Amino acid sequence: MRERMEHDALMRELWALATEQLLATAAHDTPEMLGASARAIRDRLDPEGASRRFDERFAARSFRIWTTADGHRRGAIDFDDEGYAWAATIIANALRPRTGGPRFVDAEEKARAQSLADDARTNDQLGYDLLIDLLRTGAVADAPTVFGTRRAGVRIVQVVTADGAVAPIAHAEDHLHTFPAAIAEQTACDIGAVRVVVDGRGNPLDVGREQRLFTSKQRLALAIRDGGCRWTGCDRPASFGEAHHIDEWHRDGGRTDLDRGILLCRFHHMQLHHGGWRITRDGTDDFVLRHPDGERWSLPVKPALAYAWAGIDPPPKRFRTAARP
Repeated sequence: MRERMEHDALMRELWALATEQLLATAAHDTPEMLGASARAIRDRLDPEGASRRFDERFAARSFRIWTTADGHRRGAIDFDDEGYAWAATIIANALRPRTGGPRFVDAEEKARAQSLADDARTNDQLGYDLLIDLLRTGAVADAPTVFGTRRAGVRIVQVVTADGAVAPIAHAEDHLHTFPAAIAEQTACDIGAVRVVVDGRGNPLDVGREQRLFTSKQRLALAIRDGGCRWTGCDRPASFGEAHHIDEWHRDGGRTDLDRGILLCRFHHMQLHHGGWRITRDGTDDFVLRHPDGERWSLPVKPALAYAWAGIDPPPKRFRTAARP
């Protein structure tokens, strides 16, 4: 009985701190972002409930097609969590040149991106055509071709402490959707895993080198730490991110090190460079977004990730309650 009472008291304290932390981000986060953070935090505080909800959505998965009385062909899908993340990633990757993904350096990739941007089809039509193409490809491919290839890129982050304890809840790199630990283990068994060592604030070990561009492994580490664009109020996922050097490479002797890099979506990356904004950081403290007129905003770790890396902490002191439009 005493242990139960202590557990309930701890949970009330954690929920109170979670509420305080979410309220602190409400000034600049969208309702969708707040909802996603609240669900992720709820799942971390209640892993048994998270597993039950996951199983319920998995059991309710369905796909059906039908013809209406006036001859329209319709379809409806109820996704389970992993299937939704997989489908959303495929569509997002295909439409990224239209929806704010990274700029393309390679001339051939740039041409393909421009071709997609100029396409007369709507995003919904492009998504439909992509789905049909995938179904056709799967239908004509032989089994070794289908099952021998690597699955589409949904990265799942599983936190393991220094003493080997595995967190009961994992999360997707994009949008921070939560999953039971078993899903991360299943994914690792299927396609392997990449080990990234981080500290209690999600900062990866510095594996950077003296070069201008971040390596693919460094970009992976930035995605795990930042969980998407770090600009205040932005909900762009990690796969839409570009690695920004907070120190100018030529002018300030900037280093391509993880602690001096931050993930920004293309729009905010361009706004920063062309609008006179700056991002600074003292050691591994929170990044600070600075406007040319002197105003500044703290860019703390996303609330959902604060639980993943080190449990809940009181929200950091804010420089301002609302972001500049």
